[in-house]
Amino acid sequence: MLKVFRCWICGETYLGEEKPTDCPYCGADKEFLKPGEEYELPEVELTERSKENLEEALELEVDNATFYYCAYNKADDTRTEGMFKRLAKVEAEHAEAICLFLDREEPEIDKHIEKCSEDFIENVEDAHSRESRAIEHYRKFAEEAEEPRVQEFFEALVEIETDHLELHESEL
Repeated sequence: MLKVFRCWICGETYLGEEKPTDCPYCGADKEFLKPGEEYELPEVELTERSKENLEEALELEVDNATFYYCAYNKADDTRTEGMFKRLAKVEAEHAEAICLFLDREEPEIDKHIEKCSEDFIENVEDAHSRESRAIEHYRKFAEEAEEPRVQEFFEALVEIETDHLELHESEL
């Protein structure tokens, strides 16, 4: 029997017989997948600092999604193509979740901009650098957040981006 689960981080709904090990949309750990009937996001009154940090995070996520779409378009095999496409979609999902906090429309992500290399290894190294930079920022943003919900969100992003780092390291 299908069950409804909603992700506490991105808000997306998953339908399945069992809870997946990670959110298939944003990559958050299964602890953040709540039964649909228990899901209700709280209103969060953001401090100016958190607004600024969320705006910066949005720029990072959009930039990374754009990069991953480029790498996807340059991939020369289906496995690599699939990896970069999924990472692009995850980063775009993070951007959408940030826009929910900021109560704004999500920006358009250009899926065809030239923002990567023709070389697979260079793209993996660039991806590793981008994920490391995001982790560093999100750790700082979590520490600076006065709102528990914002802190939790950034801590979850650190975990997700760390998983991405491990994926890139396995490719090198």
